[in-house]
Amino acid sequence: MLSSTNHYKPIKMKSEIINRIVSLRNFMRKHKLSAFIIPSTDPHSGEYIPKHWEARKWISGFTGSAGTVVVTLDKAGLWTDSRYFLQATAQLENTGITLFKERLPETPSIVEWLGCVFNAEDNVGIDGWVKSYQETSNLQKELEKNRYT
Repeated sequence: MLSSTNHYKPIKMKSEIINRIVSLRNFMRKHKLSAFIIPSTDPHSGEYIPKHWEARKWISGFTGSAGTVVVTLDKAGLWTDSRYFLQATAQLENTGITLFKERLPETPSIVEWLGCVFNAEDNVGIDGWVKSYQETSNLQKELEKNRYT
């Protein structure tokens, strides 16, 4: 039997997600960041991670095991694979987060998307605990290469 609280919970969660994104954007402005990348990983690059490291789930409400959220000052997107297209569509509804379906020809990569919405002076934030130095260096090089397209 459904109760009225079952109907209220998704609505309340959506507003919590929107508030979390607003808070992240305030943090970004304070630290002069134009985007923040939030992957689904931990310091050991695991896919199934302890709750403490579930930042992507927390910021987006998307509970699939794979995906990356990117939040800019006025847009947000989630990149995930085909296992989660239906789930992500439902969980992201009314959050302001756009679903980007990985591995489809029309879907830009995160770097391509950022290259289209960024200016040369923009900065990207990441959690250094969940990205290796090599991954960060590669990302920085890719962003510099795609920034002007």
